[in-house]
Amino acid sequence: MIAFHSDYAEGAHEKILEELLRTNMVQTPGYGEDEYCLEAAGMIQDICECPEAAVHFLVGGTQANLTVISSFLRPHQGVISAECGHISVHETGAIEATGHKVLTLKSADGKIDAGQIRQLCTAHIQDDSYEHMVQPKMVYISNPTEYGMLYSKEELTRISEICREYGLYLYMDGARLGYGLTVENNSLGLKEIAALCDAFTIGGTKCGALFGEAVVISNPALQEDFRYLMKQKGGMLAKGRLLGIQFKALFRDGLYFHICRHANRLAMIMRGGFLEKGWEMYVNSDTNQQFVIVPDTVIARISEKYTFSCFAKLEGSRSVLRFCTSWATREKDVLEFLEDLRAW
Repeated sequence: MIAFHSDYAEGAHEKILEELLRTNMVQTPGYGEDEYCLEAAGMIQDICECPEAAVHFLVGGTQANLTVISSFLRPHQGVISAECGHISVHETGAIEATGHKVLTLKSADGKIDAGQIRQLCTAHIQDDSYEHMVQPKMVYISNPTEYGMLYSKEELTRISEICREYGLYLYMDGARLGYGLTVENNSLGLKEIAALCDAFTIGGTKCGALFGEAVVISNPALQEDFRYLMKQKGGMLAKGRLLGIQFKALFRDGLYFHICRHANRLAMIMRGGFLEKGWEMYVNSDTNQQFVIVPDTVIARISEKYTFSCFAKLEGSRSVLRFCTSWATREKDVLEFLEDLRAW
């Protein structure tokens, strides 16, 4: 089988494995206080042009999200998210389990906008019973979104302005951030993200690492005691060096951007094949996730040789399938898929 169902099906990039092997017998302090974590954190501060940012390394995306959100919010506060946002749908109620409600907004492509946020906050403030309701205090966005869509610099700026106007924290889930940063027409860099968000993550798990997410807290007011809360939430890895080594390898010589750009290029080749076939795209994603509408009659044939995700069922015996390329996807596998596609 050739896998197109996710971008974390493989292990890790060989340069990461080489570094882990090379440093295997080096003795270091634990819990992220080793030289590799400190160096990796410095590299991220430099590339974000945000020397005052605090950088912490956690193992997984759900762990990072629940640790950040529960750490920043008081018990009566909630987080605003697209209704299809990862924290709302695919984290098994992890945020709610920490005592915080996810306040959802409708979205066609995973994005929310400043107008929706303003409307929600205004409705809360103007309600006579506002003290009996969960107080919105944070905005959560994913970039890319669950549909592979990107926020522009202008969109993120407007959201950031609304957050500051209403006293909300802005948090970006960057589990697939590398694939967003390397899209040709992307207008957001790490410098802009650090300036506009209070905190964000840089994903490693889906972008070439064995595991790991870097949490970047650019708002100094939110940095205090974060390591206490990491420990309390089970997010402080004893062998923290394993995270620092990986992120140091990813950001040395631009490896992170190179391998993510590779995945996007192959995704665009795949999208070209879908369009040539006459199949309609569900959304126009320029990232490594491609969502295509296919007749139900061909799904069994595709699954004989390839793995993918069934994303949604549509009227007219049609389905939305997600095909996902990764840093490790081979071009020959994509070309083989396109050959088969023409025969279906």
